[in-house]
Amino acid sequence: MTTLTLQQAYQHCQQIVRNHYENFPVASWFLPKKLRLPISVIYAFARHADDLADEGELNDSERYKALEHYQADFEKALKDSYSDNPLFFALTDVIKNHQLPTNLFFDLLTAFKMDTKTKRYANFDDVLNYCHYSANPVGRLLLHLHKQNTAENLQNSDAICTALQLINFYQDIHQDIQENNRIYIPTNELAQFNITEQHFSEQINDVNMQRLMQFQTERAEKLMLSGTILGQQLAGLFGLEIRMIIQGGLAITYKLQKISNVFDRPRLTSRDKFVMLWHALRKTT
Repeated sequence: MTTLTLQQAYQHCQQIVRNHYENFPVASWFLPKKLRLPISVIYAFARHADDLADEGELNDSERYKALEHYQADFEKALKDSYSDNPLFFALTDVIKNHQLPTNLFFDLLTAFKMDTKTKRYANFDDVLNYCHYSANPVGRLLLHLHKQNTAENLQNSDAICTALQLINFYQDIHQDIQENNRIYIPTNELAQFNITEQHFSEQINDVNMQRLMQFQTERAEKLMLSGTILGQQLAGLFGLEIRMIIQGGLAITYKLQKISNVFDRPRLTSRDKFVMLWHALRKTT
């Protein structure tokens, strides 16, 4: 039997990135070349878990079991420092070489498993708890890769990543319920604005719905702004990348607040991207 080489394992992960190029963070190409490969491996890990949670014809129970098997295989790879699965073989090498906390990978898997079981959130704290697992580990891993994982940086990164996750929710409010029966806006806030689930499934764009989404986006914007100092403090290409990510989130938030139909998905134009880069280079918001 042919033994899998580390080079083959990394090539496998790079192919996953190429297959999902449209979803791979464009700003990551601002990163130092030496970090693009480990980031592609981390992306491949999360991408496959996301596919298990959302893609295909499995029911939620089957998806949960598939994610449990995925986690067990990952745990075995960590124990053995090897796996016949090229993704896990490459990932264990990345974790070892960059001294990455393994709990952050388990946090991501927790979020994917939550998606198979939790379809509604009672309050905003519950949504923040989900973001703690689904979004914050990504920023923390980037900081660990760059050896910039101070307590202050981690806190600011959490604010940015949670805000980005919320903004992503607000772009997909109809798609989430239509495709996965999920609503990420707290049920107590739906009641506060006299919103029913039919607003989401039937795309009812009335005044109450507009007020609800204005409230959501303004809160996400404040959260994003609370973490922007991270982009100012990080130097070099990594700092530029973080500032571009922040600018992108703020640009989408602005469009969400100005859009007439809350179910329309905003798009960034070439001009928007130029303005984002201008602010990122000047370190302004």
